[in-house]
Amino acid sequence: MRSESLSFLKEIVEAPSPSGYEQPAARVFRDYVSGFADEVSTDVMGSVHALLRGTGEGPSVMLAGHVDEIGFMVTYITDDGFCAFKPIGGHDPQILPGARVHVHTADGVLLGVLGRLPIHLLEDEERKKVVKIEKMFVDLGMGADAVKKRVRIGDPVTFAVGLEEFGDGMAVSRAFDDKMGAWIVAEVLRRVKEAGGAPGDLVAAATVQEEIGLRGGTTSAYSIDPVVGIAVEVGHATDFPDVDKRKHGEAKVGGGPIIARGANINPKVFELLCEAAEAEKIPYQIGGEPRGTGTDANAIQLARGGKAAALVSVPLRYMHTPTEVLSLDDLENTAKLLTAFVRRLEPGIDFTP
Repeated sequence: MRSESLSFLKEIVEAPSPSGYEQPAARVFRDYVSGFADEVSTDVMGSVHALLRGTGEGPSVMLAGHVDEIGFMVTYITDDGFCAFKPIGGHDPQILPGARVHVHTADGVLLGVLGRLPIHLLEDEERKKVVKIEKMFVDLGMGADAVKKRVRIGDPVTFAVGLEEFGDGMAVSRAFDDKMGAWIVAEVLRRVKEAGGAPGDLVAAATVQEEIGLRGGTTSAYSIDPVVGIAVEVGHATDFPDVDKRKHGEAKVGGGPIIARGANINPKVFELLCEAAEAEKIPYQIGGEPRGTGTDANAIQLARGGKAAALVSVPLRYMHTPTEVLSLDDLENTAKLLTAFVRRLEPGIDFTP
């Protein structure tokens, strides 16, 4: 991966952006794509749209990666200065106690820890249960007056970890879901620009509030009104212990992008994605999705009178934890695949099944 692209990945992943508070990550995305997009705009929801005008009359394409991450929100401050919080997006409560977090306030970032009663002070029955989020709190290491002066109700909270490379071409971070997708759509825009453009208009969309209901994907698909819309997401890798492949299918980290197939996916777009991968000798995997996918692809497919939708995912281990793991090669290959797909779309393609 080129150094500028890796720096962009690290910067956007580490920018705090829980759903509803995406502005820092959106700003990183906007600054990056402004160097090669023909037009960059931000809608009232906060989603960023980077347009590269087509060279001809090919079908318009929107690539969407949501820029929000899971996190927390301060909802109450006790008389002793401890912060109660509620989740933004889906969390596994049993991994939260002891985690270090950042509370993002109007005058800066505060380091805190997620506290709870230690095991020594729990009753025997309590030790057997997963702690409830309402039984945890943020300890900021300050007195009540200092906390109440600096922290406001509604301040967002994120895990205090960032991107690190490790192992053989692997990376670990919070929030690869799905700022990695926003990185990919921006990279595709850059690559298409450098390759001479695409037949139709291309929009790289960094959508917001996906984790709480596909909200930005819904409004972006409506306003952009593309012929083809592809959500770029993380997908569950099943290449580690205790995953039932008969139930969840097979997806390997390092095995290339996962191209979804099923009711949420336009059959013609699916075939064209596979053809592009094979023509460019890009490794890929197929994921069966018999229902809606629970991604922005749902919102895209149902926009207006319906869109030719697809879902392309990067295999990810340990989704919705502070230690999401992926392969950097998979990111590169997903960007290559979508670049090839977009550039191969000639005028007159009929996506009607």
